[in-house]
Amino acid sequence: MSDFSLVILFASVLATAAPLIIAALGETITEKAGVINLSLDGSLLLAAMIGFMVSYETGSLIMGFAAAALTGALVAIVVGIFGIYLGLLQVAVGFALTLMCKDLAYFLGNPYSRLQGPQMLSVKIPLLSDIPFLGPVLFQQPLMVYLALLLIAAVWWYLFRTERGLELRAVGENPEAAYTRGIDPRRKQLLYTAIGGALIGIAGAAYSLGIKPGWGRPQGIEGLGWIALAIVIFGGWHPLKVALGAYLFAFLQVIGITLQGVWPSVPAQVFQVAPFPLMIFALVMINLLQRESVQGWVSAHPLLQTLIRQLQCSPPRALGKSYRPD
Repeated sequence: MSDFSLVILFASVLATAAPLIIAALGETITEKAGVINLSLDGSLLLAAMIGFMVSYETGSLIMGFAAAALTGALVAIVVGIFGIYLGLLQVAVGFALTLMCKDLAYFLGNPYSRLQGPQMLSVKIPLLSDIPFLGPVLFQQPLMVYLALLLIAAVWWYLFRTERGLELRAVGENPEAAYTRGIDPRRKQLLYTAIGGALIGIAGAAYSLGIKPGWGRPQGIEGLGWIALAIVIFGGWHPLKVALGAYLFAFLQVIGITLQGVWPSVPAQVFQVAPFPLMIFALVMINLLQRESVQGWVSAHPLLQTLIRQLQCSPPRALGKSYRPD
């Protein structure tokens, strides 16, 4: 593979992974606080439609992204109110919202189908974009790529290096203990559910205004919300590992497109669908490797044991459980 082909490959992976990283990090923040936002897939679609519609009507990408962020936050707040304050099953509420948001997106977005609207362009960073290989890969990208990279570092720093991040994790692990320390767990959970939802909304707009410009039926991002949820589990609710999982999935998507030209006899649908079962297979393997029966065999292989220790993960202990102060 030539240097030019490698530049295109890696640049495409970074661009494809950016919205997925933003959505997965939003869900990571929400779940770290102990709330499951299962509306993610429908919220992505609805935010993508609203973002495109507002950008088309106003001619402003900023207004489109702001509207999409607000849409994602409002959907997440609905999950929060019903799940956190009313004590309903968060999984059931989120699943119902997913179906509703998806149908709503296609119904309201029908007049905007196949229209040409504003879209993000690549931004060259002076001097850095001239660096051989790294320049075109890292510094000639849409703003969403830079935002995703900044978010990875920002979320990690916030969660593990700040007092507010410690409170967030405490609420997700043990809301009773957090309450005794003067923290209001439900208010914190609603706040971080809304923030996570806003990031999901931004990710939705990043698809309709950048990765998959325009609005149509189907939009082409169906199912990516479920993949983002899987990536959060794959990454063990750790922002760095979550980002790695998103880049892995994006690589599988891009390499699938590349392989269509290498093996034209294979139906294109095979390459389009392949990343999804591969991600599911990875999750199944992670689950199996955490069983005691497998752990005994792994202990005899030090290198494999080190790798598995990095992959081992456990969800926040209060995840999905409604907390009611006495």
